[in-house]
Amino acid sequence: MQTNSTFSIIFFTRKSRTNPSKLLIYARITVNGNRTEISLKRCVNVQEWNSFKNRGRGSSSKIQILNRYLDYVYGKLLDCHKQLLEEFKIVSSHSIKARYLGEDDHQKTLKELIAYHNTNMDSVLKPGTMKNYYTTERYLKKFLKDKIKADDIYLKQLNYRFITDFEYYLRNYKNSNKQLMLTNNGVMKHLERLKKMVNLSIKLEWIIKNPFQKFQLKFEKYDRQYLTERELRLIENTCFKQERLERVKDIFIFSCYTGLSYIDVKELTNNQIAKGIDNNYWIFTKREKTNEKVKVPILPQAMDIINKYKGISENSKAKPLLPLSSNQKTNSYLKEIATATGIHTEYYLSRCKAYVRYNRYAIQWRTY
Repeated sequence: MQTNSTFSIIFFTRKSRTNPSKLLIYARITVNGNRTEISLKRCVNVQEWNSFKNRGRGSSSKIQILNRYLDYVYGKLLDCHKQLLEEFKIVSSHSIKARYLGEDDHQKTLKELIAYHNTNMDSVLKPGTMKNYYTTERYLKKFLKDKIKADDIYLKQLNYRFITDFEYYLRNYKNSNKQLMLTNNGVMKHLERLKKMVNLSIKLEWIIKNPFQKFQLKFEKYDRQYLTERELRLIENTCFKQERLERVKDIFIFSCYTGLSYIDVKELTNNQIAKGIDNNYWIFTKREKTNEKVKVPILPQAMDIINKYKGISENSKAKPLLPLSSNQKTNSYLKEIATATGIHTEYYLSRCKAYVRYNRYAIQWRTY
C-alpha cells in the first residue's frame, strides 16, 4: 500500500541516574515529524554502545544477544506499521507504540472482553442469565490462575487447545469436599457462554480467528419424566410441621396447577389477577424468559393456596402474591420434600427447578 507519510525508527540511549556507567536504551518512532519513545528495559555499558550504528559494540555473547533483541524490536515495529496500513487505521507514532505495547483494540484481552460483554448485556439479558455469565467468568479466572498461571491473556492467544483445556478443567473441578461440581451439560453451558462472548469479539473485530471453529458442543439429552397424578396427590396430601417446607410445597403445587416457572411465580403480584368473562379469576402475566403474554385460569386448588397466603387484596396491588424463598433455598427444600414423600426419581430435582413446566396438567390448562 502506498503512503506519503514519513516513518522512521531509531535506537538511542540516555545515561542512567543511578549508575553513570550504564546507558538506558530507548526506541524512537517518528511519523510525519511527530515522535514518541519506548523504553526497551535494557541497559549497556557506556563503552559498549556504538552511537553511529545505534547498536551494541563488540562481539561478546552479551552484545550479540542485545543486538538480536534490537533487531527483533525493529522488525516488530515495522510489522505494527504494516498492520495499521492494512487495516486502514490512522498511522501515527502513538498508534504504532500502542500496537507494539498491546494497548490498542488489536490487543484486547479475555478479561476486557468479559467486562465489555457483561457491562453491555446487563440491561439486555435477564438477571438470572447474567448470574450464569458471572459464574462462567469466575471459572475462567480460576482456570487462568490455576492452569495458565496468569491473570489474563490476549484474545489472539485463544485457540482450540485453550478451549479443550478449559473443558477438562471444568469436568474435573471439585469443591472443598472433593466432590465434582459440574455434569456434562453444566460444562457445555459454560463453554456455550464463552463461545457467545468470543463471537462478540469477532463482530467487534477484536479477534480474527475463531477458536471454536473446530470445537463442537455436545449436550446429553435426557428423557424427562413427569409427575404422575398419584405423585401429585401424594405431595398435596402431605403436611409438614416445618413452616418452610409447607410453604414451598404449597407454591410448588400452585406451579403445577398454573404451569408457571419459579421466576414467574416470584414476580406474580395482585394486579396480575383479574376476573375473566367466565366470572372466574385468571392470571394475566408475561413469561419472564420469553416475554410471552399468557392467560392462566386459577383452578380451585391454586385459589386455595392464594387464599391461604392472605388471598387477593385490592389494597395492595403491587404486593407479591405468594411468599417465595430464593431459588437455591427452594430447590434445597424441594429435595427434602421429595425424600419425605417417598418420590425418588433421577429427574425429580431437574423437574422441580423448572416447576414442572412440562407437567401434563400445566400444558393442558395453559391452552385455555
